[in-house]
Amino acid sequence: MTAQMTPFFESLHKSQTQNWVRAIDSKEIIAWIDNLFQILFPEKAIATKTMEMLWNQNKTDFNTLLTKIVKDKSNDTLSEITELVYAAIPRLYNSLQKDAQAILDNDPAADCIQEVINSYPGFTAIAVYRIANAIAQQDIGLLPRVLTEYAHCKTGIDIHPNAKIDVPFVIDHGTGIVIGESTVIGKNVHIYQGVTLGALQVDKSMEEKKRHPTVENNVVIYANATILGGSTVIGSHSVIGGNTFITKSVNPYSLVMQSTRNTIINQQEVNDSNLFSI
Repeated sequence: MTAQMTPFFESLHKSQTQNWVRAIDSKEIIAWIDNLFQILFPEKAIATKTMEMLWNQNKTDFNTLLTKIVKDKSNDTLSEITELVYAAIPRLYNSLQKDAQAILDNDPAADCIQEVINSYPGFTAIAVYRIANAIAQQDIGLLPRVLTEYAHCKTGIDIHPNAKIDVPFVIDHGTGIVIGESTVIGKNVHIYQGVTLGALQVDKSMEEKKRHPTVENNVVIYANATILGGSTVIGSHSVIGGNTFITKSVNPYSLVMQSTRNTIINQQEVNDSNLFSI
């Protein structure tokens, strides 16, 4: 049996070598981002000198990742990219503090900012996205997508690293959220679980076009709403109700709700208990 399979194994090896084998184990990328967050959001305060040591090691690890992944750029170019990414991290940290504060200010179930940072999947997804987005701007390819897919697996929230999301941004609950590549989201936008900001149609020929919606400032999008299309704009200060399906632009200060109404019956006033049949 093994001899019969040898041609297949040889073909499989050739295909893997040419097409499938990654330049790096994703676990190394995940370890790097986890270590970075241990510096930015540690369980307890880190002494300044220790922080500097950890920071420099994390930067070295990032540069090593780049040399393994990126084969079409020189080592000097990769070192420059590393410096650019790490120079951006203080700004990203400030943005994440605003994101966390906005979540705390708007979620009555949140007791403190530490709770938001350490236990809210929405904050985790936003944090990974902001780092991945900064890296994606340097045309790194695989690395940003591995980061956001790590957050996707961990939180159930799928944010493409090339999406443009302003500060602050609030995700509540979050499971099942999809934010497509060319989505643009303004300041102080709130999104609940199951929301899709997607493309109206999917075709490979559209990869250079804006396929996903724009959400302007101060918009709330409630659970399971679906908003599709690159020309679709949700105007500022609008509220998008749960389970709505939108493919056309909405003016500022709009309230969009499902037209179907629930029927409410007082059970104590119903004589016929056989309301449901199988």
